[in-house]
Amino acid sequence: MVASEVRALFAVASRPEIVSLAGGMPNVGALPLDDIGEIVQRVVADQGTVALQYGSAQGDPVLREHICEVMRLEGIEADSDDVMVTVGSQQALDLVTRVFINPGDVVLAEAPTYVTAINTFAAFQADIRHVAIDEDGVIPEALEEALANLAAAGRRAKFFYTVPNFHNPAGVTLSAERRQRVLEVCQRYGLLVLEDNPYGLLRYEGEPLRALRADAPDNVIYLGSFSKTLSPGFRIGWALAPPAVRDKLVLAAESAMLSHSTFNQMVVRQYLASHPWREQIKDFNEMYRERRDSMLSSLESLMPAGCSWTVPQGGFFVWVTLPEGLDAKAMLPRAVTERVAYVPGTGFYATDEGHRCMRLSFCYPTSDQIREGVRRLVSAIENEIALRDTFGGATSSTTAGPDAPTPDLP
Repeated sequence: MVASEVRALFAVASRPEIVSLAGGMPNVGALPLDDIGEIVQRVVADQGTVALQYGSAQGDPVLREHICEVMRLEGIEADSDDVMVTVGSQQALDLVTRVFINPGDVVLAEAPTYVTAINTFAAFQADIRHVAIDEDGVIPEALEEALANLAAAGRRAKFFYTVPNFHNPAGVTLSAERRQRVLEVCQRYGLLVLEDNPYGLLRYEGEPLRALRADAPDNVIYLGSFSKTLSPGFRIGWALAPPAVRDKLVLAAESAMLSHSTFNQMVVRQYLASHPWREQIKDFNEMYRERRDSMLSSLESLMPAGCSWTVPQGGFFVWVTLPEGLDAKAMLPRAVTERVAYVPGTGFYATDEGHRCMRLSFCYPTSDQIREGVRRLVSAIENEIALRDTFGGATSSTTAGPDAPTPDLP
């Protein structure tokens, strides 16, 4: 187990003089905090003896019914018995890996992919193989090639891990046409799909796309979360899995933490039952759309030649590729001296890739802070370009790598 690139950034990013474009923290200040406070009081006053007691490892049954209602917005029709509540979707990811992976088993994941997924798979000693993506998400031909190569070697993957909507870290979305092709490839090879969808309802343009789980209920385990559409502090996520898999996940959860916080589940279920949560998500989307637009316009007007970036339709992230000869991880300490932070791209690969890339997050800082952060970032990049042009080659030889000094950020 190793520390993630993201966790290492938290301490520095919290300094008041730093504009952090690093962490994907939602803006919980936009929540109706008074309403949530009243819900908390009501749960304690009316149901305190239940809310403060042990609960089921599968999760509160009423909350699971509400979760089915949430998933229906993306085309999923599910039975609440097949839903398992988890401590954030991260625990669901851990439990699925715990159930399926033995040391040396192959996991297919996009390149790049969610940093903590890499750490989870590695902790269970999985053999992580990457599959290329582009602006339309994972490339079906690359996925099929990876599966064919494994079959030729007498091996098979346990599952394919994907973040299809507003990808973390790349910000791209798997197109509707590719979704069907990916499902066809996986079904042909008998491959389970692990669909991680924490950002799916945070769409700022275009039309919602059907979840992979909606079209392949027997072949997809779906992971969801309230961390982005409500609050990460409640630590409520879920897994929707075929019954045989769900039963194993419940057993794994019992051994890991016995039961979830009944109190948190009852607060969230009361919020979903009594609060106009769909309108709240619309409010979030308007706020995040403005911040995304501020970042994209700043990048367009300020970034030097040779830089490129993705244009997300939703979610929290923009993926930036630097000019040839620059190394984002090596540049980070110098960027911090410019009082701006980001996440280097190397943390999102299980292999030695991503040196020219960085993840920028627009969800937490204000639009003014984003514009100032991009200005500071551009200053750091221009300094790196000057160093490259003066001395030649990449600027990473003395600082990149696992032992390099990096700022103490989350």
